Amino acid sequence: MRIVMQQHLPLSLLGIGAALSLVAILLWLPLFSQPVQAAPLPQSSDEDEACLLCHKQPGMSKTLPNGDILPLTVDPELIQASVHGQAGLRCVDCHEGIRGFPHPEFKVESRREATLALYGVCAKCHTTQYTQTQDSVHFHALASGNLNAAVCTDCHDPHAQARITDPQTGQPYPEQRIYDAEICGRCHSAIYDEFVASIHGNALYQNNPDVPTCTTCHGVHDIRGPQEVAFRLKSPTEMCGRCHTDPEMMGKYGISTNVLNSYVADFHGTTVLLFEKVSPDQPFNKPLCTDCHGVHKILATDDPQHGLQIRENILVTCQRCHPTATINFSDAWLSHYEPSPKHYPIVYYVNLFYKIFIPLVLGGMGVFVLSDVYRRFIRRRKGDAHA
Repeated sequence: MRIVMQQHLPLSLLGIGAALSLVAILLWLPLFSQPVQAAPLPQSSDEDEACLLCHKQPGMSKTLPNGDILPLTVDPELIQASVHGQAGLRCVDCHEGIRGFPHPEFKVESRREATLALYGVCAKCHTTQYTQTQDSVHFHALASGNLNAAVCTDCHDPHAQARITDPQTGQPYPEQRIYDAEICGRCHSAIYDEFVASIHGNALYQNNPDVPTCTTCHGVHDIRGPQEVAFRLKSPTEMCGRCHTDPEMMGKYGISTNVLNSYVADFHGTTVLLFEKVSPDQPFNKPLCTDCHGVHKILATDDPQHGLQIRENILVTCQRCHPTATINFSDAWLSHYEPSPKHYPIVYYVNLFYKIFIPLVLGGMGVFVLSDVYRRFIRRRKGDAHA
């Protein structure tokens, strides 16, 4: 019996140990079933340092479900030099709710979806500009389902955006004008190539401050496009006329400032102004400045191939709307210049003759009529006196 008991004693001890282990597991199991809490990021005098511990590592990225690579690396030097860094903004000011690790799950299928999910943060600080974009051609395209339409962060890199305007004057820095065109060219590459080849684009890249860039005509945040009738109707006065009627600016280049007046005075311009006043939202088929001179690829009027000072080129331009026009069709058009001894001298001297001749004739007739009235008045008085 004693031998049997000694043989079973180790088995009993094993059973007791197993029972104790089972109890321990049951007691600790609820603790392990609790959700894991995100470990708080270390506190620092500069909270961005905690974020940059990971995000400054080169090549940091995430592969999204559609296969896009979402870059997650941020250059600390670029952030510090940016307008946001200079303003003292922290990472968490834009990336709200991310103060621990692991981060809250960010469910997006593609890189573009990530951009569209995040750009609304800009409205926190840039309310006016964000509101203006809601009435832009880009937002209308986005609302209609074009997910490639530009949003804030397509034009402004939030991690590297430099200051755009001079704090002293409130005006954009000179180099911003070229940068604006290049930003638009990221999406509108064909139009950008035409613009760079134009007289305006060529002068822009020579740092000429007088020529327009994309935003000069289309606006900055409330960007308008040629799809809008009102935009086209206002182009002669609010776009082309803004510069081409400025005597000081046009005087530098010897360009006539009579462009708008001569356009408004003829049938084309008169009809366009009538449409603008009466039916600003109705489509029309009357020519604007851009119909003759081009839209983005505007060339000098003396350009040998396409310039409108060349008679054949004028005819080709007129035939776009008047297909039966002959070589003499445009001879009566004096372009946008007022007649002068230099431009259309025959017309100038004929006008000068009539400016002198007509007042002399009308003045002489007026003197004759007045003298005749006076003579009759005197004769009548004398007749009354003799009676």
